[in-house]
Amino acid sequence: MNDVLDVAIRLVIVFAVFMVLPLVVGQAEHKVMAHMQGRLGPMYAGGFHGWAQLVADGVKFAQKEDIVPAAADRRVFQLAPAVALLPYLLVLVALPIGPSEGAVGQVVDAGIFFVLAVMGVGVLGSLMAGWASANKFSLLGGLRTAAQLLAYELPMLLAAASVAMAAGTVSLPGILNAFQWWWLPWQIVGALVFFVAGLAELQRPPFDMPVADSEIIFGAYTEYSGLRFALFLLAEYAGIVVLCGLTTVLFLGGWHGPLGADGLGWVWTLLKTAVLAFVVIWLRVTYPRLREDQLQKLAWTVLIPLALAQIALTGIVKVAID
Repeated sequence: MNDVLDVAIRLVIVFAVFMVLPLVVGQAEHKVMAHMQGRLGPMYAGGFHGWAQLVADGVKFAQKEDIVPAAADRRVFQLAPAVALLPYLLVLVALPIGPSEGAVGQVVDAGIFFVLAVMGVGVLGSLMAGWASANKFSLLGGLRTAAQLLAYELPMLLAAASVAMAAGTVSLPGILNAFQWWWLPWQIVGALVFFVAGLAELQRPPFDMPVADSEIIFGAYTEYSGLRFALFLLAEYAGIVVLCGLTTVLFLGGWHGPLGADGLGWVWTLLKTAVLAFVVIWLRVTYPRLREDQLQKLAWTVLIPLALAQIALTGIVKVAID
């Protein structure tokens, strides 16, 4: 009975985090972009600097009619938002935020394989949406999503493999337990490759070619309305939280803080995740969208060679230490 209660409490906490943190990131994006662009951003919903704007948007989406195009593949069309969203919830279950076993939803022995495999499933939601919508713009968005998935999945996996090699384990808590601060200088290339590839997987600017509202309306999501469209937006912000949290765990020491202040635990994890989320927003404001050829060139001629070089460097350092 105690085990069932423990699992239930952990699932409730993970679900609460899943519902709150993406909204916080979304609100931060509204305000950070506004200040970077010399404007106020949302100011009225909720009364204090528009803190409830995303909640108000959710209410608005709930009131809109849910439309399915007559020519669409109805079942696939309706299932796509859930396929895009649920994998990020599953990743949060296995993502450790503190040094104790209670600071993670579930300890998974092959955690790094689990989270990367599940994150790859989330991209399929965009593919399903683009293919099932019976819209040429949606189909173009889906095809661009497929091209990005093929190009950026490999460098992301290679960069994560370098960390697993350095730690000697594929368990996420195990990687954090083996973490040493002197890892950072020689794992920094892998961290950059992983983070950039993750942005491309999330289709965030400057890698938002599958959406490209100035070219293909809104890509794979063109035909969506109401709550189904809101789920795609929630999946995007949940993906930002997951990517930043996973980068923190793999490359930035997770709950390890400066001066050995590990007692703060989850505070360090959340703080590092928040800083990376700010970087994600900053990149959106700063850089224009890449062309398709630039996207592919970056993946195949820059990120993959860098990831392979990172693995080679990790092997050399491991042999030298051993």
